[in-house]
Amino acid sequence: MNVSVLAGMVSTGLFAVSYLPMLLKALHTRDLDSYSLGYLALSNVANAVHSVYVFSLPPGPIWLLHLFYVVASALLLIWYLRFRSGPAGTPCTQQAQQAQRS
Repeated sequence: MNVSVLAGMVSTGLFAVSYLPMLLKALHTRDLDSYSLGYLALSNVANAVHSVYVFSLPPGPIWLLHLFYVVASALLLIWYLRFRSGPAGTPCTQQAQQAQRS
């Protein structure tokens, strides 16, 4: 294994590990108000376009890193749409529960 592949493997692991606390916090708190829909949507579009380039490369650590970013960006967008706050700052899931009780 050459040094560049080893560096790619180590950096892929570090980038993924550094992203996990943000994903776990978003999942547990369901508070994604600090994100903008435009940012999350554009990230997903950029990842889709960048996939054309990444998957034209030989398989390697960059594929794993890119797949991680694709999944993470998609999850953040899905969670944002699902858990976004309503007009009074109440998460949509709580609003739906309150509407069902009424």
